[in-house]
Amino acid sequence: DITWDASEGATGLERAVERVCSDATNAVLLDANILILSDRAVSPDRIAIPALLATAAVHHHLVRLGLRMQTGLVLETGEAREVHHFCALAGYGAEAINPYLAFETLEQIRVQSGLSLKPHDVQKNYIKAINKGLLKVMAKMGISTYHSYCGAQIFDAVGLSSSFVEKYFTGTATMIEGIGIKEIAEECVRRHRDAYGDNPI
Repeated sequence: DITWDASEGATGLERAVERVCSDATNAVLLDANILILSDRAVSPDRIAIPALLATAAVHHHLVRLGLRMQTGLVLETGEAREVHHFCALAGYGAEAINPYLAFETLEQIRVQSGLSLKPHDVQKNYIKAINKGLLKVMAKMGISTYHSYCGAQIFDAVGLSSSFVEKYFTGTATMIEGIGIKEIAEECVRRHRDAYGDNPI
């Protein structure tokens, strides 16, 4: 579960990431060969940890403990929508991604627009488009397989503090300093408040 209690506010994010890493470690030690990180529990009382932060944190935590090769990472998130989101998540260790909110949104659009396509066909078209986008990005990098791309983190971090990057995105180059865990937590709380607050807009 990659969510945390909304009553903890912004201060709860760092503890939540540590809890997820600890839970992942315990699961791997109990011979779980696939870990599913999921933000489906998001609700008025639960705030989602950013999917990329959760994925990278668990990936690097398991690498540091020498346990990463014993398990696969699957991410179930409402955040992934665009090709870049999938590329970043894969680059930081997600072997599979279930963008459940994107599928639900496509189904809503299909019904409202009265499209003759079946739900399965709409999802298939979306998956095909994302796959083509991933292949294009990988080809530009000179990478031929998803396995080689997964966890390779061929990115530069822009606008993130070096201490934050070193802890959660270990090994990623960062030339321009910026925000850290505190600011990211505050942004998460703000987005959660906007989604579940009383403001009608």
